[in-house]
Amino acid sequence: MTSQANTRASIQQVSKQYGQHWAVRELNLVLKPGELFAFLGPNGAGKTTTIKLLCGLLRPTVGTIEVDGYNLATQGLQARAAMSYVPDLPFCYEHLTAREFLELAADLHGMDKQLAAQRMDEVIRLFELEKFIDQLTERFSHGMRQRTVFAAAMLPEPKLLITDEPTVGLDPRSVRQLKDILRNHTSKGNTVFLSSHSLDVVEQLADRIGIILGGKLIGCGTLEELRSQASHNGPLEDVFLKLTQTEEQRAGVDGP
Repeated sequence: MTSQANTRASIQQVSKQYGQHWAVRELNLVLKPGELFAFLGPNGAGKTTTIKLLCGLLRPTVGTIEVDGYNLATQGLQARAAMSYVPDLPFCYEHLTAREFLELAADLHGMDKQLAAQRMDEVIRLFELEKFIDQLTERFSHGMRQRTVFAAAMLPEPKLLITDEPTVGLDPRSVRQLKDILRNHTSKGNTVFLSSHSLDVVEQLADRIGIILGGKLIGCGTLEELRSQASHNGPLEDVFLKLTQTEEQRAGVDGP
């Protein structure tokens, strides 16, 4: 394990090839402890591939990924133990109750029984699952599934929480609660990697923002730094559109 006191995760010169197509090309990212990092891009830009690479669900064609100082390729168990992943389509085992699903998650993380019981009580309250904690998840709405899956992901208090489109299917009150939960998680020195099309949520929450297009990182920094890059002092939506359109126009002129 390498010591990286100021790095929660790093993606170093990572590329991923499918046949003749490069889904991700020469990607470099450093995620810092205590930050919420938002990852943006149009459909097909390489966001999902990047998330799967960071989670260890895919291996890069070239490059290195480290999580909490562990090399994901050679020290996968240690690296994955430091993270939790919430996908855009929340999956629950439908013949389990929400409580049983949380118990399964605790077992998979190898949590001590006493600590697991304490954390289960905490996340049940945090995500307001009390009313349906002993119901089968097959009866749940999308929003209820999302809250249950988030509760399971937060059980081990992951150092790196990776979440894809976390607000989809949530009502406004639940969205506000989730924002508070994510911010509280980073306040403890943990890191959140968030991919979303909800640019208003990103603008409110993100410490830094990365923008990917055509598999390449075309911008990375604070909102003010991205505004400077785009030469546009407007909301994130306008900055995002200007940066991606400018890059697409450049590719159209200079590309093969």
